[in-house]
Amino acid sequence: MSKHSTQNLMSESQTTSFARRRGFFRSAVLIAMLAGGAPAMSHHAFAAEYDIDKPVTLKGTLTRAEWVNPHGWIHVDVKDTKGAVTNWACEFGGPNALLRRGLRKTDFPIGGEVTVKGYLSKSGKPVMAATTVRLPNGQDFYAGSNGPDAPKQ
Repeated sequence: MSKHSTQNLMSESQTTSFARRRGFFRSAVLIAMLAGGAPAMSHHAFAAEYDIDKPVTLKGTLTRAEWVNPHGWIHVDVKDTKGAVTNWACEFGGPNALLRRGLRKTDFPIGGEVTVKGYLSKSGKPVMAATTVRLPNGQDFYAGSNGPDAPKQ
């Protein structure tokens, strides 16, 4: 094997190694951008989604509780005056903020009756930004939404 061909093999090996590292670096940067950007893209201002002029109080049966970032949600079946049931999605604050206030997902027994106060969604769908919730045991909690009733930090 000539000296020239050995140098080409080393050069080709170094090129392959560099290409792998460059590919890995690009992938890592892309993953970091997507992971870091997801919460920012999904977060919103209260006024963008909810109507401050439309407060609402819902009383109904808890059907589901979700403790996910960036917001927790509970879903409540509410009967209207004619007996028709609508499932409402009630947006809470983030799970960590709720935990700091003493509220846990396990505090929400599925099938229990809850009362939720908050503000209607501008979309017209059965969605609300919750400000307070009364649990079946009578405890009242601030729901952690970033609405106008939020406690001052």
